[in-house]
Parts: sequence; structure tokens; C-alpha cells
Amino acid sequence: MGLRKRVTYYYDEDVGNYNYGYMHPMKPFRMRMAHSLVAAYGLDKKMSIVRPPRASKQQLTRFHSDDYMEFLSRVTPEVAELEPEHASVYLSGDDCPAFDGVFEFCTISAGGSIAGAKRINHGDADVVVNWAGGLHHAKKNAASGFCYVNDIVLAILELLRYHQRVVYLDIDVHHGDGVEEAFYTTDRVMSVSFHKFGDFFPGTGHVHDVGVGRGKGY
Repeated sequence: MGLRKRVTYYYDEDVGNYNYGYMHPMKPFRMRMAHSLVAAYGLDKKMSIVRPPRASKQQLTRFHSDDYMEFLSRVTPEVAELEPEHASVYLSGDDCPAFDGVFEFCTISAGGSIAGAKRINHGDADVVVNWAGGLHHAKKNAASGFCYVNDIVLAILELLRYHQRVVYLDIDVHHGDGVEEAFYTTDRVMSVSFHKFGDFFPGTGHVHDVGVGRGKGY
């Protein structure tokens, strides 16, 4: 038998405190429920559980624009009402509301994915898990599809510091448009997304969309 893989599981108990809104389908408390199941099945004994550091604004701007992160770091429901011209540019209506603590939620999500990539880079784990991550719709300059910060892009950028190429595999029913867009012109990241296509959010991800320039075929 091969050696047992070293698994690191990132979990911040505060992640379940955030609320997109009563009627919103995105429910961060489900991450707390998933953690309870992990513990109930004794899976926590099979891996290292680590509370991730919160991502800094500087780390987030490795991908996201400065102006977007500046707005996200200070937006509240009240600010969004007072600055509709900014909210309409950076947020996407009901899908991405300006809920209380949105920036802190994003720093938890991104912090776990960045820390996981670093752990892989340093040879301290073979597998990393971050239930608070996977927010693949966020764009460089705006939120999209419940996603404000693209933790996946940030993790891949960290992996690229040590590795020549990265394969990104997305099996969500929605196309991983934010990640694909971020690396559309490079051959260092191959994006593979299995998703529903057609009259379905986000409406991208056609089988013939295969990158451009050096990124064609990747």
C-alpha cells in the first residue's frame, strides 16, 4: 500500500456567522453544518485541522483591482444605499448583496485557499480542503454569482510561484467563468469545467471556448 496522504482541512468557525439575507440561497452556515458532519464521522481524526489566516487586502489585490477591493472593504448595506453608482458597478444586485461583514467573509474564504496553496508549495500537505472557498464566478473588477473574491484564482497564483503549470478542474453545475477568464490567455493554467450550458447562469462555457493566444487549448 502507498503512503497515506497528508490532508489539511481549513476551517474558521466564524464563517457560519455571515448572512447574505433571509431569502438568499447562499447560506454560509452550511459550512458549519458540514464541519459538524466531519467531526461526527470522525474524519477530523484523519487530517490536520487548521484555522486559516485572514487574507489581507494586499493579497486580494494580487488578482482583484484596487478600486474594487477598496469599495468591498468598506461597503455595508447603508453604504450601498448611499453610493448606488458604486454598488451597481461592483455588486450584482440581489445575487451579491452588500451584507454586514461581507469583506471579512471574503478574507476567510480567500485566506483558507491561499494558505492551502502555500501548504502544498512548501510540501507540508498532499491534499487541502477549504469548504469556505470555491467562489469561481468573482471577476477582477466585480462580484458575480454569489462570489465577491475569487479565492481559486488567488490560490492558483500562489501555486504558480512554485509550479510551472496548474490544472484547474471545476465540477460545479455552473461554468467556472471567473477562473477561466482570469487565465484565458496563458498556457500555465489549464481550466477544465464540467457544467450545464445554455439558458443557465452564467451563460458562458461553450465547448468551443478554448482560450486565445498562448492560452489556446488550455
